[in-house]
Amino acid sequence: MGILNMTPDSFSGDGLAGKEQVALERARQMIEAGAEIIDVGGESTRPGADLVSPEEEWERVGEVVRLLAEEGICVSIDTRHADVAARAIQAGASIVNDVSGFRDPAMIQAVVDASVGLVVMHMQGEPATMQDDPQYEDVVTEVCGYLRQQAHLLEEAGVAHDRICVDPGPGFGKTPSQTIELMRNIHEVRHLGYPVMCAVSRKRFITGAYKLDASDVAARDAASATEALMACELGASIVRVHAVPATVEALKELRPYVVLSLGSNVALVAEPGEEDEAKQAQINLAVGKLCQLPDTLLIDVAPFYKSKAAYKEDQDDFVNIAVVLRTGLPPRELLDCLHAIENMLGRVRTEANGPRTLDIDIVDYQMYDYATDELTLPHPRATERDFVVRPIEDVLPGHVLANGHALSELPAEKRLGAAERM
Repeated sequence: MGILNMTPDSFSGDGLAGKEQVALERARQMIEAGAEIIDVGGESTRPGADLVSPEEEWERVGEVVRLLAEEGICVSIDTRHADVAARAIQAGASIVNDVSGFRDPAMIQAVVDASVGLVVMHMQGEPATMQDDPQYEDVVTEVCGYLRQQAHLLEEAGVAHDRICVDPGPGFGKTPSQTIELMRNIHEVRHLGYPVMCAVSRKRFITGAYKLDASDVAARDAASATEALMACELGASIVRVHAVPATVEALKELRPYVVLSLGSNVALVAEPGEEDEAKQAQINLAVGKLCQLPDTLLIDVAPFYKSKAAYKEDQDDFVNIAVVLRTGLPPRELLDCLHAIENMLGRVRTEANGPRTLDIDIVDYQMYDYATDELTLPHPRATERDFVVRPIEDVLPGHVLANGHALSELPAEKRLGAAERM
């Protein structure tokens, strides 16, 4: 998503108020460089910014929205005014990006029947006061709670779930340290079950975190692109940026994600009555080894689940989790690494579906859909196993496998190995 500021007072110094032709050319350049959406805004939301009336805001953005939409460009209108949103939709906008998170009932009414995409952002307070003294007990938990509440409010009003995207609002009513904590936990926002936007471009926290000169725009753009890459590895799927070429280049380093399922039902060393804890400890050892794999980043770990054995039922219950990785290891090489971890923890392969100290399955590997004698991706039995589906749904709600099948396409009662969260 490329940013087009039709303001005279943009915090990033790129305001184009009254320069429609320049703005249109800049939008075209961003599309050519790789942007798929142009986000048009007519009100500055920098800290302490002056209020702009809906009439003045529309005067700044209206013609640009209309002309870009006529060219077939996907246009997002960045506004917190219901009247501006309604007029932009009429002019051809496809997305409403509301920094106030649809707090205004009039904004909800303006979009509920329009079938456009919606971006719900978190902001503590208002732009004029949001940076006065932002306070949180737990910034990640509170931001996620607000986004969940507002998204559910939209759904209760009649907005379809798949129209909604959430934006944790870095820098909006947050100190630099609060923003960094939030951005390093984007996977928690992904747990809400909506696409997540990363909108950190040229934000103040980047200047401090990377020890940059605030006037060095090129350095800020490079650091912003690095932040965008990290956010996407953690689960963001839309990036809102000023410098499209730098971000496109950075995102070439984005590694595919891999979803693993880990299980254990044989405790190597356990006191009576503590078998489940021992199984958890064995799985935790395996997770530690996954963190040591080359060119691999562990992104997320599901809670523990306990499940009945599937296929061969006359054996102890299993303890299961799911893990999400980003990796540069190709599938076959990754499989060898996983077998080595299993072997280290005493895996015995003498009985199909029999007891095991540790089992690690590659459930899904982004972009890979194939079958060989050694490996089939996605895992052919993934959707029929409750002990696989439930943990993954905790960390990747609504996950769709690389072959296009929804992970939870079977209802729980038809899945094998019934699982319960521990």
